[in-house]
Amino acid sequence: MTETPGEVLLVRLSAIGDVVHTLPVAAALKRRGCRVAWIVEPAARPLLEGNPAVTQVVAAPPARAWRLGAVRAAVTDLRRTDRDAALDLQGLWKSAAWARLSGARRAIGFAPRWRREPLSGVLLSEQVLLEPEAVHVIDKNLALLRTVGVSTLGLREFPLPPTAAMAARVAAALKADSIADDYVILNPGGGWASKLWPPELFARVALGLRDRGLPSVVTWGPGEEKLADRVVAASEGAARRAFPTTLLEFVELARRARLVVAADTGPLHLACAAGAPVVGIFGPTDPARNGPWSAADVTVRRRPLCSPCHRRRCSVHEGVMPAIPPEEVLKAIDRRLGAGAGTPIDVAV
Repeated sequence: MTETPGEVLLVRLSAIGDVVHTLPVAAALKRRGCRVAWIVEPAARPLLEGNPAVTQVVAAPPARAWRLGAVRAAVTDLRRTDRDAALDLQGLWKSAAWARLSGARRAIGFAPRWRREPLSGVLLSEQVLLEPEAVHVIDKNLALLRTVGVSTLGLREFPLPPTAAMAARVAAALKADSIADDYVILNPGGGWASKLWPPELFARVALGLRDRGLPSVVTWGPGEEKLADRVVAASEGAARRAFPTTLLEFVELARRARLVVAADTGPLHLACAAGAPVVGIFGPTDPARNGPWSAADVTVRRRPLCSPCHRRRCSVHEGVMPAIPPEEVLKAIDRRLGAGAGTPIDVAV
């Protein structure tokens, strides 16, 4: 059996949902007594600073603000510790480069078939083949740990930094806005336009929720204020825009919610990690791989011919998300609120 290393670097630079899906790896390593460092870009850093499973957070300069000085500083920071292994959990040239630049004795990542940028595997010292049982991306990440003597497929543990202060701020903001305790979060934003559901359709869901006696709160991230406002404007007063939240404040807002409704985006996965009930709206991506992991949660999906597709732009799945009717989402909401089985609802193509 492979000896478990003492010092491990995780390379998962972005995005929010992908960092959330990697948290069980840090949890599994901590359980085995490893010291876990994590190199990450600024957007997801709040999920790791103060995280009980992470002993060191190294700042990676984002690709759009790449500076040689920042790269040198990160490399210096990484090499202050003699690391046994660096795990590239992203499958890109830049993530493989960080694994190699860290100076770790082993730079481990997925074989080309399972990498977003297949040729980038040449930078690694070890390439790993995945077994068929690693279906969900969480289990794909956990499978990489077998190379360092840790086998924890199926683990669903999501360590997060302490949020007591955030909880108090969220509670005060909810009270100030007179938001009832049984609110539903609608999150129309996210990183990939091809995975988003139109704001006008979220508004129709808000109307349906009002008919069920449930208020809707529309959450938003940086630059998404106008998107949230479109939901509110089309909802005929059934929805209101949420107050600004940080990532960890969103966690607390989701924990208090009756339900969270979102597409395959960071807020959906963060809500799942927080233990909130969710309804996910999917199109190009496969909920079996990227979706909620609680058996009680429900997903609605229109399956395009290119499925599963992880291209930001694709003529085949263009228009798939708007074709999902609000009535199907409301049906999924009724099922989730009634604690029914979390079988996905596939809308006919």
